[in-house]
Parts: sequence; C-alpha cells; structure tokens
Amino acid sequence: MGKSKHGTKQSYTERQRDAASIVPDDGDAVIERDETRRSTAAPALDARARMKEKEYQRELRPLHGELVAMQDWVKEDGAKVCIVFEGRDTAGKGGTIKAITERVSPRVFRVVALPTPTEREKSQMYLQRYVAHFPSAGEVVIFDRSWYNRAGVERVMGFTSEEQVRRFLDMVSGVEKAMVDSGILLVKYWLEVSPEEQTRRLENRIDDPRKVWKLSDMDLASYTKWDEYTAARDEMFAASNTAWAPWWVVGTDDKKRGRLNVIAHLLSQIPYPPLAHRYVRLPKRLIADPDYESTVPIREVPTQY
Repeated sequence: MGKSKHGTKQSYTERQRDAASIVPDDGDAVIERDETRRSTAAPALDARARMKEKEYQRELRPLHGELVAMQDWVKEDGAKVCIVFEGRDTAGKGGTIKAITERVSPRVFRVVALPTPTEREKSQMYLQRYVAHFPSAGEVVIFDRSWYNRAGVERVMGFTSEEQVRRFLDMVSGVEKAMVDSGILLVKYWLEVSPEEQTRRLENRIDDPRKVWKLSDMDLASYTKWDEYTAARDEMFAASNTAWAPWWVVGTDDKKRGRLNVIAHLLSQIPYPPLAHRYVRLPKRLIADPDYESTVPIREVPTQY
C-alpha cells in the first residue's frame, strides 16, 4: 500500500507486527504466478476439518470490535478506504462482506454491487460507473465485484473484445495509482476456492430455497470454464498486482477461516489506533404514568412464533 497522510498511525497488526506481511516499496509485481498457483491449489476440506460455529464466533467477536475502532478512525480522520473483492464463483465474497459489515454503520461502510450496465452506461468510458462510487472522506466502500469484471467474467464469457481487455489491463494500474495518490486506501482481495469445493457448493444451492437465487444460467455456463478463469486470473494478476495496489489471495474452502483471515488482514492494512474504552452510564429516565395505555388505533403484527 502506498504511503499517505495516514501512514503515521498504528494498525491492528502493528500491535502484532511479527505476524504481518510487508509490501515492497518498488513497482514490481509482488506475487509470482507460480506462487499464486501453489497458494490456490488446496483440495476440498473434509467436513471435520472445517471451523466450527462456536469457535468462529469466538474469534469473530474481537475482530468486530477492531472494525468498530477502524470505523471511528475513518470518521474522525476523514480517511477514504476502498476494498475490492473478486474471486471464483461460490468463493464466499458475499459472506465475507457480510461478516465485515455486520457490526458497523452502513453510513460509513457502503457496499457496492453493480448490476449489468445499462445502455447509457455501455456508451460511457468503462470505469465511469465505478468512479461514481469511490469513497469520500469518512467512508469505507466495499466493491462486491468491481472494474475487474472486464478482465474476468466479461472476458471469459465473451462479453467484451480482446482489444478492450488489453486496453483495460494496460491502464488499470495507472488508474489505481491515481486513486492511491489521491489519498484512497485501496485493498484488493481475490477469494479462491478449489474445484471440488466449488462443485459441492453449487450442488447445495440446487435444492435450497434460500440459495437458489444464487444459481443463475451464467453460473452454470461459468462452471464449465475453470481453466479459462484461471488463465484470465493469472493475466490479471500479472498486469495489476503492483506495490501500490497488490492483490491478496485468500483460500476459502473453509469459509469461516477465510472470513477471519480477510478481516484480520484488512485491519493490518488500515492505520487506525486502538479503540479507547469509553465509560457509559444511562441517564435517569422519567416516566410520569407507568400505567398509561395509548388509545390510538394500531395494527399489530400477528404473534405466530
């Protein structure tokens, strides 16, 4: 991450610095393609190896407290934070974003998940509709998929030309350098899932009425193109994995561990101070008539449960 006016404050893992990763200051790519392949080749997990809900909630609770501290700093400092989530289908982007935003204010943390572009948006400069959602002072904007659609799903599924993809890959690192130079703290995550685990999750969606909306015709068509997505991912990394905006790869075959790893790492990238404990005492409340009953007619929701 590039240096900014925020660089003097401590981050979450500066209080645990031995476990933190350091990003090089030079402009070379910081993830080698072979290393990326090794890091994303984990087999599907046995159910017994997955983190249990009780342990997950125990680990998540203090991280949520740290996210509140980060939120307070963002508001006070006027910081601008932009988080990008990309990855394989079923890799858990939505669940990870929900875990991040569960205990913070939607007035500070804003999720952007743009639909298919309109005809008007198709006539614009490609990045134009994304720029409108970039963070202002005191905001954390989370992109659930982003401008990298052009290098990923649009390319693999044939929705854009190779010339357009090449133009995008040639210019995206420069755009992100301008973002960082303007004071935006940009963090990019790629969530990776094994082919076996992806199959298991897609099969689970078929008969689950809570998840069937996630199983679109596009998902089914994409399922057949694992190698094409791998090649597109690697070329995207090669073009856009820079010192000022590196990609961070997260294995998510175990969704719970993946979410915790993302949140802990995100906190390490934001230079916020620890949250000071604030003593709060409720003021005395006066109820003049505790037996008062309203005479205004109302409609009550039936008590079915």
